[in-house]
Amino acid sequence: MAADLHCHTKMSDGSLGIDEVVMLAKKEGLSTISVTDHDTLAGSVRAKIFGDRHGVEVIPGVEFSCVDPATGRKAHLLGYLFDHPDRLVGLCKRTSDCRKQAALVMIQKVMRLYPVTAEMIMRRAHGSTAVYKQHIMHALIDAGYAEEFFGPLFHKLFDSRGGLAYCPITYPDVHEVIAQVHEAGGIAVLAHPGEYDSYDLLEQLASSHEIEGVEVWHPRNKPGDEEKFIATAKKYGLVMTGGSDFHGMYTKRKTHIGTCVTPDDQLEALKNCKR
Repeated sequence: MAADLHCHTKMSDGSLGIDEVVMLAKKEGLSTISVTDHDTLAGSVRAKIFGDRHGVEVIPGVEFSCVDPATGRKAHLLGYLFDHPDRLVGLCKRTSDCRKQAALVMIQKVMRLYPVTAEMIMRRAHGSTAVYKQHIMHALIDAGYAEEFFGPLFHKLFDSRGGLAYCPITYPDVHEVIAQVHEAGGIAVLAHPGEYDSYDLLEQLASSHEIEGVEVWHPRNKPGDEEKFIATAKKYGLVMTGGSDFHGMYTKRKTHIGTCVTPDDQLEALKNCKR
């Protein structure tokens, strides 16, 4: 049975609760998923307990927001199967604190431009470890100022090249994050390399044996990406994962759980890598 190893819940920037994500996976016929919320393992732990009750295997995971020091571009790293998840608490907290500080600035700027309240935004962020841009947009949509989460108003407010409410967030060095994933006894997988033009970073991390895997199957892959990632994985002996990057309605395009999956042999390879 195929596995979706990239799912988000309300614990970060997804729109559905942990139990809802697990039950959707079951309805889709998925035997295995991984809850990989941004910079927190809390949702993954809860999902495993809920999954055990309902016959869905939940692999503990997390998606770390990082920066590639060579280019200054963002990069995302998926971590799985930690022996000592407590060793990642400090890393998660640093990023979460930066995200919260940036969110406070963005909320203040948005409230000066539109008659929404902080309470409206915080209500939509209830249950999350931080306030995300999607939560701010949700309040603006409900107030009638936008029709979509990632449409013209989103770019007007949050574009990194001059958005009216944009506030940058400081992310940790991707090499530092990989080292901490390994220190915690986890498996490091570079997420969707095409998303942030991380092709050179993938080659670097693979050739230096810093990562164990690469996310090959992803709904926002560009033409030719899958073939490139498979070739790199085979060249360096990397595990190949796949996932929908499911966020519910907080997404740029409609993507249901199970849109992209990890084949059985690669799921077994991930587990064997851990063993």
